[in-house]
Amino acid sequence: TPLYSSAASDVYKRQPLVYPKISPCIITLIHKDKSILLAHNKNFPVNLYSTIAGFIEAGESAEACLKREVKEEVGIEVHNIKYFQSQSWPFPGQLMLGYFAEYKSGEITPDNDEIDDAQWFEVDNLPNTPPPGVSISRDLIQHFLKRLK
Repeated sequence: TPLYSSAASDVYKRQPLVYPKISPCIITLIHKDKSILLAHNKNFPVNLYSTIAGFIEAGESAEACLKREVKEEVGIEVHNIKYFQSQSWPFPGQLMLGYFAEYKSGEITPDNDEIDDAQWFEVDNLPNTPPPGVSISRDLIQHFLKRLK
């Protein structure tokens, strides 16, 4: 028997409740002093860099996913993970959980599967990044820059 919402208006009283599939993922800005790590995904336009992102696997916490994705995609380890904010991203129904993470150890080594370049950028010399108001990646960058002032 389908479930119905008792709080719905008369128009919707007989409509079954539908819960869309949502794919949770993390996105993180990794920082080291006044530098941030940005990466170029093979599918991005030339010279567009962004923060690291990846899908959360079943049974995995967001924080464990963040550490795994960073290690897989750019070969470094992070710590001091701090939640920032979330963003719905409808391609294909993602919930992006944004975090800041501090560099811990390792040398940047792009996986060459998704990421073909990753570098530390000084905050006063950033490459092209996603435009404001579109992506949580840019929100992470802007928030970090404001914290430094």
